[in-house]
Amino acid sequence: MDIIQAINLTKKFGNFVANDNINLSIKENEIKAIVGENGAGKSTLMNMLYGLLKPTSGEILIRGLVVHFDSPIDAIEHGIGMVHQHFKLVPTLTIFENVLLGIEIHKTCRFLKWKWKLPIIDHKYEKKRVQELINQYGFNLKADDYVKDLSIGAKQKVEILKMLYRQVKIIIFDEPTAVLTPQEIDMFFDTLRELKKNGATVILITHKLQEVIAVSDSVTVIKQGKVVGELITSQTNSSDIAKLMVGREVLLNVAKNYADYRDKPVIYQVDQIATNNHEGREILHHVSFSVHEGEIVGIAGVEGNGQSELLNVLTGIMRSTSGKVFYKGNEITNVNATRVRKSHIAIIPEDRYEQGLCLEMRIADNLIAGYHHLPDICRYGFLKAKAMKNKTFDLVEKYDIRVSNIDGHISSLSGGNAQKVIIAREFSSNPDILIAAQPTRGVDIGAIEFIHQQLIDLQKAGKAIILISSELSEIMTLSDRILVMFKGQIVGEVLGENANRENIGLLMMGVKNG
Repeated sequence: MDIIQAINLTKKFGNFVANDNINLSIKENEIKAIVGENGAGKSTLMNMLYGLLKPTSGEILIRGLVVHFDSPIDAIEHGIGMVHQHFKLVPTLTIFENVLLGIEIHKTCRFLKWKWKLPIIDHKYEKKRVQELINQYGFNLKADDYVKDLSIGAKQKVEILKMLYRQVKIIIFDEPTAVLTPQEIDMFFDTLRELKKNGATVILITHKLQEVIAVSDSVTVIKQGKVVGELITSQTNSSDIAKLMVGREVLLNVAKNYADYRDKPVIYQVDQIATNNHEGREILHHVSFSVHEGEIVGIAGVEGNGQSELLNVLTGIMRSTSGKVFYKGNEITNVNATRVRKSHIAIIPEDRYEQGLCLEMRIADNLIAGYHHLPDICRYGFLKAKAMKNKTFDLVEKYDIRVSNIDGHISSLSGGNAQKVIIAREFSSNPDILIAAQPTRGVDIGAIEFIHQQLIDLQKAGKAIILISSELSEIMTLSDRILVMFKGQIVGEVLGENANRENIGLLMMGVKNG
């Protein structure tokens, strides 16, 4: 039986059609994966099912009955809940207080046949109710633990408890494994199976095809706002799904020859680097590592364990409070970003729009940003228009940047093509070392294939690469040596050819003997 249906569901934003006559059926008690490239319309569809957006046309049916949602409250009342990628919890409250937030249970007072609520929350009863729910699903949590003391995986379970307490029967998960270790991902899959066992229906939005294969019952593929494929998971594979998403054969893993470069010359060295946050608290604790000529060194870890701060120190955005950085034997500690670039160190920033591109500038201007002083495009302080135009044409063709107007602004490009602008700019600068942070974040599977190949090609040209990524599969696919960060420290090192999800995952959890 179909528990939820979308019939000719369409959503327009002005002249832009985000969802175009979507027809979707989800069976009761199944795990349904929704996949598609960035901008395909997955989130728009889910936001309509959860009441965050209203359809322009079409209908949503729950158990065969047409429903109209004005807000998520309406969706929850009809049994639909959503667990967002970024958790919405209050760290200073306990688990049971977060679960009951907004629907607190008040103590009551009785007199004869009359009963009324008191303005006092019944914490004891709340704790009892939530602990019973925890035990029912085998979540291994204590209702009176504070959220601030929980792991990321445990916090996700609290979000699920919030939905279960509200008795939702359909739970939508938006990129649920983005901040989990491999071990936590496995436990999350167990949770999904337990939800299904207890009668829930799960909708999973993800771009990780191996997870789709591992846990879903069926897959719906969306491309350019339309459903282009409905597959039974047991009858398909990652390559077939990727082909539907992109419209062509996709190489899911680039050809990589792992090697041990530790006998090669050291090109970059970080020695006992520490730094403080804006509150004065130390967040990097004496980090040391080296990068050898031609080597890709991956830095892995769950987000929030110091990778961003390390990146900012190495690229001149933050200052270190102690320690030193050496490049080709010369100290470059705390030099600014301009000096970093002039040293032939290229940078792919963590946030492409905040740190790497200017949306209001033309594509051509973004392709030279940071390198606009170089003599091939600048003479006596004036930019050479013809040289800029020729360079733009060359880079757009070489790096397969899909543009509707070569003179257009960055804001006209998709996320993947915007990222390719950064890749083109930094790679064409002929760097000796590249510091690449989250190079494929928020890009579609076709662009991931392209970017990974460009990184391998750069290495083949003898360049060194520092790769910082929260995508463990990316780190393991590309890195010759993997360093793992936990709570602002490097807690372990593994050669790429010896790496597996289990040993890296243990290190990501702080287990140093992993």
